[in-house]
Amino acid sequence: MTFSIAGRCERTGMFGVAITTSSIAVTSRCPWARAGVGAVSTQNVTDPSIGPRTLDAMEKGASAPDALQKVMAESAHAEYRQVIAIDRRGATAFHGGAKTLGTHAIHPGQDCIAAGNLLRNANVPKAMVRSFEANGAVHLAERLLRALEEGVVAGGELGPVHSGGLIVVRDRIWPLVDLRVDWDDVAPIAHLRQLWDAYEPQMEAYQTRAVDPGSAPAYGVPGDPGSSPKR
Repeated sequence: MTFSIAGRCERTGMFGVAITTSSIAVTSRCPWARAGVGAVSTQNVTDPSIGPRTLDAMEKGASAPDALQKVMAESAHAEYRQVIAIDRRGATAFHGGAKTLGTHAIHPGQDCIAAGNLLRNANVPKAMVRSFEANGAVHLAERLLRALEEGVVAGGELGPVHSGGLIVVRDRIWPLVDLRVDWDDVAPIAHLRQLWDAYEPQMEAYQTRAVDPGSAPAYGVPGDPGSSPKR
């Protein structure tokens, strides 16, 4: 029901996940990322606790493979789970339970790993990784979103997708990017692209407002004393 990619930017230290699925509000339960630690996507028949538990283990020093192996060994119903993870050193890990649905695949790459289930074909994760690796010069959020878009081009899910999300963390306890389409009957990934294109020019301003409001740019909304009136 889902395909996703987790990735790291070696240059900036950012981590993130891009994901889409046929069910509602996928970003509320499947993608997880923590600044300075790593990223996880837990899908198929989802247990949302796997994400934070794996990140907790990595934050304590475990590699992605060791962290995920420990978490899955302690998890009930592991045969239903499909999970990918990446750590601060770029090491990746995955778990694919025996009851993963339909055509499914997992493909690791340089600083990334992609996975999917109920896919139109098993090459979708490989196409996503290829896109991610070919776009190293752009912002991590853009890299992840391009990879997700390439997954759609490569075949995507067997049925229509309805929700999607993009999360990226950098150096704060809150995300640098946290965008989601909880339901779209027509084109959730195109909708997610519109959100990112609108948010990206404002992204750094929101970080500045949090840590140094006095130097932050005006909001540009009616009633904001720092905004110039329209003429």
